Amino acid sequence: FMVSISGWVLVSSTLPTDYWKVSTIDGTVITTATYWANLWKACVTDSTGVSNCKDFPSMLALDGYIQACRGLMIAAVSLGFFGSIFALFGMKCTKVGGSDKAKAKIACLAGIVFILSGLCSMTGCSLYANKITTEFFDPLFVEQKYELGAALFIGWAGASLCIIGGVIFCFSISDNNKTPRYAYNGATSVMSSRTKYHGGEDFKTTNPSKQFDKNAYV
Repeated sequence: FMVSISGWVLVSSTLPTDYWKVSTIDGTVITTATYWANLWKACVTDSTGVSNCKDFPSMLALDGYIQACRGLMIAAVSLGFFGSIFALFGMKCTKVGGSDKAKAKIACLAGIVFILSGLCSMTGCSLYANKITTEFFDPLFVEQKYELGAALFIGWAGASLCIIGGVIFCFSISDNNKTPRYAYNGATSVMSSRTKYHGGEDFKTTNPSKQFDKNAYV
């Protein structure tokens, strides 16, 4: 549960993070400007620390990969939220969710949801990183080239934790599918079944002649 929640928190923190991609212009002594962008805006920061940002004007006018990354990251955050709720109901340490068998199914469902959340985050960050690397190594691309920002690495780390936690949740259902083993002691069972009380006196099979004649079948 802690692994999955930690991954979900990291994935959620990537949405407001500034540095999805970053590029610098170096002067002779110091860096004169830093260009960076995320899913919502593009900015430039000069050497004095003053930033000028421009929000993306229209969602429909955005590049396709940015729209896809937005949708995937929002889906990852939403799935992680529902996975957290299912996990709370599915863990044995909570008193809600029903029997252990029902809790195991809920925990498995939480694991699947967390895995989907991690896959969405992994896909979104990888799609954005692929666009950056493609433009960076393209000799015909003459516009500003960027490098991978810190948000991408945070997103990959959070996605990995969500997937690992989800897999652990899915394996938790196997504990409730094991067939219980019972120890059987034949001699003890037979003797205990043949020991009765009759008229306040012990009746034992060790002395059957007192209760049955020699032709009786026991």
